[in-house]
Amino acid sequence: MTTPADVPRTLLVGRGLLGGAVVRELSRRGLPVTVAVVPWDGDAAGALAGVLDRFAGDGPWRVAWCAGAGVTATTADRFAREEAVFSGFADAITRLVRDGRLDPSVGVFFLASSAGALYGGSGEAPFTEDDEPRTIAPYGLSKLALEARVERLVAETGIAAVAGRFTNLYGPGQNLAKPQGLVSHLCRAHVTGAPIGIYVPMDTLRDYLYVDDAASLVCDVSDRAASAGPGLVVKILGSQSSVSVAALLMQAQRVFRRPLRVLHGASSLAAQQSRDLRVRSVVWPELDRRTLRTLPAGIAATAADVEARFAAAR
Repeated sequence: MTTPADVPRTLLVGRGLLGGAVVRELSRRGLPVTVAVVPWDGDAAGALAGVLDRFAGDGPWRVAWCAGAGVTATTADRFAREEAVFSGFADAITRLVRDGRLDPSVGVFFLASSAGALYGGSGEAPFTEDDEPRTIAPYGLSKLALEARVERLVAETGIAAVAGRFTNLYGPGQNLAKPQGLVSHLCRAHVTGAPIGIYVPMDTLRDYLYVDDAASLVCDVSDRAASAGPGLVVKILGSQSSVSVAALLMQAQRVFRRPLRVLHGASSLAAQQSRDLRVRSVVWPELDRRTLRTLPAGIAATAADVEARFAAAR
């Protein structure tokens, strides 16, 4: 089956929580997508350059970078490795544009960035795109470095680009081995009966966005960027509504219909967590006017996925 010349092809880098959801959303919309998984411990630059070389061609195109092995606790040297791989990937796009193998006038680059990482030290919430990012951890510095590299890519090629600053993503498919994703770890505690440790104050506020809703936003902001033309647009992507850790616990226990064993403790990583991360997007706000999955429904779907994974492992 051939693809019409005016239908954008997408190269999706990363097959984690967000990347997997974006692939599902593109498939649901009937749009062609190529997936590249980054071999972080191998020749990542060479592997990605090869994927890009095969992806290049005529017609509208999209590249969505949803990769990243780092979390809040990741060391600076690991982030430096990720930044180097990303910069090499951007260099490869620039070469393809200059060689005439990618048309910059019909290209869109999407970067998955992080609102929490960038606004952690930025004064009083709610934060908007007009607020200057102030990071309190290497994770945020790395995200700023990636956004700066995208800005340079735009200057080098004249393409359209979006830095999507996500709030807290959750949903089926989250990597339970990573020390992130409170909703998923609550679900794991429910399934296994093990206690869950919470190391931040119970009034800590976060904006939780179900991953399928996030994937729909990725596709829609990319469409909007294609219409807007060349330049980098920064947009906060979230539910635009925040809940406290205490409220999240109560919601989860209502869904599970039984209490969780919660251990309250202290951690050095707590200093890298802002207490109030409410956000409000003022860029393309019409794209935020949509029906999102409710938190109880999202928790239930995540719990079902975690339970199925543990059952399969047994």
